[in-house]
Amino acid sequence: MRIVVIGLSITSSWGNGHATTYRALLKELSALGHDILFLEKDVPYYASNRDLEQPDFCNLGLYSSLEGLQQQYQAEVSDADVVIVGSYVPQGVEVAKWVFRIAKGVTAFYDIDTPVTLAKMERQDYEYLDPEVVKKYDLYLSFTGGAILDHLEQHYGTPRARALYCSVDPGSYYPEPAEKKWQLGYLGTYSDDRQPTLKELLLTPAQEFPDERFVVAGPQYPSNINWPANVERIEHLPPAQHRHFYNSQNYTLNVTRQDMIKAGYSPSVRLFEAAACGVPIISDFWEGLDSLFEPMSEILIAQSSRQVLDYFTNISEENRKLLGERARKKVLSAHTAKARAKELENYIVEVLQPTLKVKG
Repeated sequence: MRIVVIGLSITSSWGNGHATTYRALLKELSALGHDILFLEKDVPYYASNRDLEQPDFCNLGLYSSLEGLQQQYQAEVSDADVVIVGSYVPQGVEVAKWVFRIAKGVTAFYDIDTPVTLAKMERQDYEYLDPEVVKKYDLYLSFTGGAILDHLEQHYGTPRARALYCSVDPGSYYPEPAEKKWQLGYLGTYSDDRQPTLKELLLTPAQEFPDERFVVAGPQYPSNINWPANVERIEHLPPAQHRHFYNSQNYTLNVTRQDMIKAGYSPSVRLFEAAACGVPIISDFWEGLDSLFEPMSEILIAQSSRQVLDYFTNISEENRKLLGERARKKVLSAHTAKARAKELENYIVEVLQPTLKVKG
């Protein structure tokens, strides 16, 4: 198929998780034989922080404005078998209306931020999606599963809401020998609603374990945060360094935004990346997490610093490694980018020929 994706960014992972998601998925779609064009608005904050200038698995088109997008890529969008518009695309509502006017193929919305998107629409904040546009997409691909899919169909009227979770590229994320520099690490952009949990599950344990080293990597953290002396800060970590980062930790921390916790069934890409590296994960809890990983066998759940400290002191080195190995096995069996590409193929076929399913 000829697939056009209009997304937030594939060239820069600075301050967003979209880039790594698109890279993993489109790489596998390309391997399945599809011809892909990714269209991205050329904005200064991504232009100055690009860590993938030119993908080798898809064609790349940069546009400077909505008018530029329409003028430069009308033929490609019109003739594509599938056109996918992503969440947080600038002027996403206007982009969608243009796509609906000219696209001859399947149209899909890829929501990498589903709970945030729905919360915005409930506030009548239509930054990149509005209720009328939702109804017109043939397919709503959601980073969140569970009951929210029924809500999208029944309340917002989308004809097909389907879960397309984030995934991991096992060719990029795997165990490797590395010095264990940190007892616990966290990778994520600053968020007001995640910070209290980060403080409770990482900063407080760091104060309790002054002889151990900890790390927080990610941009946009305020300058007034009081970091313990044994917590290292990394402002930005390019995806090429993620594997080594995870493998340099005894444990890695997963912290979830409140909108994602409220919705449930919203795994982050960091969760799958760390698991693929075989690094034991300590995570806050949300509904559906136990459908992805078995608690205490494949993932550790923590609600307080005391639980984190108990894990540090009571889990043997052998059991620590086993936790990571089990999580890696689960990810490789169900959460690779190849698995997601196959799921997406099935969803597209479902739109085109509802009685058929792609095999394999």
